[in-house]
Amino acid sequence: MNLLKAHHATAVSDFARPDVQWWRAEQVHGTSVAVVPGAPQITAPDGMPVVPGVDGLITIEPGVVLAIYVADCGPIWLADRKTGTVGLLHSGRKGTDGNIFETALAEMGRNFGTKPEDVVAVLGPCIRVPDYDVDFAGKIGEQADHAGIGNFLDSGLNTASDLDSFYSYRRELGKTGRMMALIVREL
Repeated sequence: MNLLKAHHATAVSDFARPDVQWWRAEQVHGTSVAVVPGAPQITAPDGMPVVPGVDGLITIEPGVVLAIYVADCGPIWLADRKTGTVGLLHSGRKGTDGNIFETALAEMGRNFGTKPEDVVAVLGPCIRVPDYDVDFAGKIGEQADHAGIGNFLDSGLNTASDLDSFYSYRRELGKTGRMMALIVREL
């Protein structure tokens, strides 16, 4: 991760603007979601700040960038078309089994008045059957349907089947980089 630090900082700057405030989840393969700004941060092993103990971040603040890293787990982007709230989730097997998707929607509702029918959710590239024995991407789709998400889109892309485009922790036996997912509510 230290080798990607400078590249990722540049990517965030290019994505938003050079002086942007950005927040990153620690990613412990759990279901906790934090509201930012305002959540406490710690310094990660790569020397950059993270919100400890969470796999998801939500905000209603314009210009605040949310970031997660993935290399087989599913990035889930959330955007409430009515309130402007955005979220970003790191959902692998454990996060999906624990329904981090539902946790994030509950937090968005409690903190910002989000209703599931107003949310657009996108599942990005992640490992899929037949390269993984559990169809957690399918389960995320079922969770979105059960929650009443207004619009759910699944990229359908399999990280393990296209190593020219994606990193795959499982396929590359742990010796790999990470892709960074970003979202921001525009100013």
